[in-house]
Amino acid sequence: MKALKNGGWKHVRKELWKNRFLYLMLAIPLLYFFVFKYGAIGWLGIAFKNYNARAGLWKSKGVGLKYFKMFLNDPYFFTVLKNTIIISLCSLVFYFPVPIILALMINEVKGARKKKFVQTVTYLPYFISTVVVCNLAMYIFATDGIVNDVVVKVFGGKATTFLSDPKWFRPIYIITEIWQQAGWGSIIYLAALAGVDQDLYEAASIDGASRWKQMLHISIPGISSIISIQFLLTMGRMLNVGYEKVLLLYTGATYSTADIISTYVYRRGLIDANYSYGAAISIFQAVISLILICLANKAADKIGATSLW
Repeated sequence: MKALKNGGWKHVRKELWKNRFLYLMLAIPLLYFFVFKYGAIGWLGIAFKNYNARAGLWKSKGVGLKYFKMFLNDPYFFTVLKNTIIISLCSLVFYFPVPIILALMINEVKGARKKKFVQTVTYLPYFISTVVVCNLAMYIFATDGIVNDVVVKVFGGKATTFLSDPKWFRPIYIITEIWQQAGWGSIIYLAALAGVDQDLYEAASIDGASRWKQMLHISIPGISSIISIQFLLTMGRMLNVGYEKVLLLYTGATYSTADIISTYVYRRGLIDANYSYGAAISIFQAVISLILICLANKAADKIGATSLW
């Protein structure tokens, strides 16, 4: 404080003004989190009230845990919970290793230009809008789409209605997720690989270790802490499946395998204007996610892996 009094505030104001445009850019995401994340916390109270828009939050009648019990007793509860867990587990099994493998492969590319080219190509899908990605998927997997053309003309099979077949929804979702997100997800692992001591590779090479063995015994252990942290964060998002893609890809025919908690909240909370019920489901979702990340963190501690706290 003494340093600030002795001309420190003047220096701070000078730096703030000098970098005002950078701070202005920073203010936009901060405002987003303040309004839509922290600001929304105060409205979670509607889950415990029979919310009426005219009466407002404070004057609406309290109903306790009515909407939580309603959701748990809903015949559709186990369907949306099962679909959410299955899609999350499929993402964990099939998607989670892909960015790691991709980062390891990019790390093995020789030549800076070639490596930059590969990185750019794999990153690009991330910047394509989810709406565009889903439209591409609909075009590719349509009855007269590319996939069916190959099945019919090359393999002599029959055209399949992929988009209206419940059993095909999850594979299509995972495929599009890998294509769009894997390149961007590999960035954090590439950053971790850049921090691995290069002398270890030189020493291993002198000892006769192949590139494969160097990857197994140097690269992977070098990023193991990042893998552990990313896994724990993924566990915390198990029930928060990306509903935008599900919402754009699913149809009434695929509800049995595609409808998840987030899309159910969207329909019941926003479309049906049952805000209290939707808020109750969201709180349930958040509590379960917190429990999952705490259990995963505890398990990481037990096995000696890197944990979040």
